[in-house]
Amino acid sequence: MTQNVHEAALAAMMLDDPGAKCAATMQLRSDWCVGALEPVPGADDPHAVTVPGRPRRPQLVPPQQLSARRVGTREGHAAMLHAIAHIEFNAINLALDCVHRFRSMPRSFHDEWLMVAAEEAYHFGLVQARLTALGYDYGDFPAHNGLWEMACRTADDVLSRMALVPRVLEARGLDATPPIADKLRSIGDRESVAVLDIILRDEVGHVAIGDRWFRRCCEDRGLDAEACYLDLIARFDAPWPQPPLHREARLAAGFSAAELDRLARGRH
Repeated sequence: MTQNVHEAALAAMMLDDPGAKCAATMQLRSDWCVGALEPVPGADDPHAVTVPGRPRRPQLVPPQQLSARRVGTREGHAAMLHAIAHIEFNAINLALDCVHRFRSMPRSFHDEWLMVAAEEAYHFGLVQARLTALGYDYGDFPAHNGLWEMACRTADDVLSRMALVPRVLEARGLDATPPIADKLRSIGDRESVAVLDIILRDEVGHVAIGDRWFRRCCEDRGLDAEACYLDLIARFDAPWPQPPLHREARLAAGFSAAELDRLARGRH
């Protein structure tokens, strides 16, 4: 007997324990692949999830309250890895929310976002293992909630979600990962650099999935995708990408050269 994939995604998203969420997400993808889960055609779910399942810690604070730590210290080293783990944890919820919420989208949309959710769960486990090796755990440092706040702000429109989460917020990771890897390499943490190599490879694919669905939604609505993208960034006051842009990764993820030239010039 097949189950409703949207409700199954919601159940996984609402789990508080990170280990349980990762296991449920992996099982969700497996069940989907063997045909045990099916989409239910219909309108998007009208009830946005404002608070997904998450552990009591980390404490969530405004981004400006997060203090910079030197990666050369053990605490600073762990804090950097913790920030990555937090992004990956949120990314699991974001991908599951796409499956749960946007029920009007084609089967291929749900297939791709279930794959993304499983890969994000894998990434979280990899980074969590590196944290554990340093004597820390997820939740030991404060974090901010910017990724999920944008998910809430775009909950009523799949086009806005695809533009502002994968193509803005997650694409920032494509730019930020190489400098972070350089810092970790400078202190001899080759194991974490290897983890970041896996994450960067997969995240190019995740941003590309968001790019394809954004452009498809724009085409369906008769909109110029690249003009629409800039309009949405302005309308939502979304963060502008900070240089240097990782042009190679962004091009592989679907950005055009002209688009990257425009982003490189800054907001104004």
